[in-house]
Amino acid sequence: MSDTPFSLERDGAIARLTLSRPHKRNAMNARFWRDLPLLVQELSREGTVRALVIDAQGPHFTAGLDLALFADMQGSTGTPAGREAFTHRLAHMQGAFDALEQARFPVIAAIQGGCIGGGVDMVCACDVRLAAQDAFFRIEEINIGMMADLGTLQRLPKLLPAGVVRELAYGGRTLDAARAHALGFVNAVHDSPEALLEGALALAQEIAQKPPLAVAASKDCLNHARDHGVAESLRYMRAVQAGVFAPDDIMAALQARARGEAPHYDDLDPLP
Repeated sequence: MSDTPFSLERDGAIARLTLSRPHKRNAMNARFWRDLPLLVQELSREGTVRALVIDAQGPHFTAGLDLALFADMQGSTGTPAGREAFTHRLAHMQGAFDALEQARFPVIAAIQGGCIGGGVDMVCACDVRLAAQDAFFRIEEINIGMMADLGTLQRLPKLLPAGVVRELAYGGRTLDAARAHALGFVNAVHDSPEALLEGALALAQEIAQKPPLAVAASKDCLNHARDHGVAESLRYMRAVQAGVFAPDDIMAALQARARGEAPHYDDLDPLP
């Protein structure tokens, strides 16, 4: 069986990244941590992708970190030099999910079955989470003698009530799809994995029809506002809007609406 961690498909402005190790419950192996940030950063640099959907093969979204990596790290923090190196390894792994958050396009997670451990870290870094009825989330790290360290404890408190986050982080309890939806962690719950993917791709297509410059700037400003106060975020907004205000896009939208047509918008410029 292949140990390729994921596959990528492109349909116009929509990219679909599918976790592809169902025989290992899509556990995140060494290639995953190496390849994911490189791929997402490349898609972001290109400027032609307007939305990314992340889904998974098999009954589960992901079981989190591959246990082989735990074995590989055993003993790596036994010396001061080893502990210093460990912080860099951890920063590299955190950067894989930072890439999703920093991408110039929205990222939509389509989650079925278990989303465990590192999977929670990953979907917290996505813009939108959609779930199948059988989806569940668990901060598994506390159940195996450690704390979550790839973004869950930093991002989840911005997505769920503080008491719920602490319940999950301290107790390792399972959050099912219905409760996750009621609490606003997932945007919608679909009846089946097929309906889930259809809904995720439909949302991606809807986003792709909007002006990519305004979408990218909106994501940037939303992320900034999450981490800063209102006054500072408004100052940031003024600077961003002054840079991206595009009368041509506004006129294209108004004229297309008057004609009952879909407007055309240019892609983002590629980055070096």
